[in-house]
Amino acid sequence: MTEQIIEQLQIGPEKTITLHFEIRLQSGDVVDSNFKGQPATFTIGDGNMLAGFEAAIFGLKAGDRQTFQITPEHGFGMPNPSNIQKVGRENFADMELESGLVVAFQDASGELPGVVVSFDEKNVAVDFNHPLAGKTLEFEVEILEVL
Repeated sequence: MTEQIIEQLQIGPEKTITLHFEIRLQSGDVVDSNFKGQPATFTIGDGNMLAGFEAAIFGLKAGDRQTFQITPEHGFGMPNPSNIQKVGRENFADMELESGLVVAFQDASGELPGVVVSFDEKNVAVDFNHPLAGKTLEFEVEILEVL
């Protein structure tokens, strides 16, 4: 009976988890953190979290605090060169362009962010890869509740 109760409290398929997290680059730079704010709640398998992240927290239970790394293959993937598109400069008429500028574009599924890579008088090269593509990420989690 005790073993069954412990199993119910461990993270696994379709469990709802409430946690604090911090995501860091290998350099130590913090990408996102909610340790000083409201915890996040999600259900395993609902598509809101990376599958690699979900797999890494399987078996943890409320009260556990752990740090782990997720490689690009299990995170946001590798950058795809075909996701860098040339867009006509006329689409940026009112903008002061610079490399690294994030611009929101509309597509059939809604808003799609792109990062200006380079530009000339005719075209702007925009990178539509996820900004964390190709990066190994370090996650720190503190599991608050497992239901």
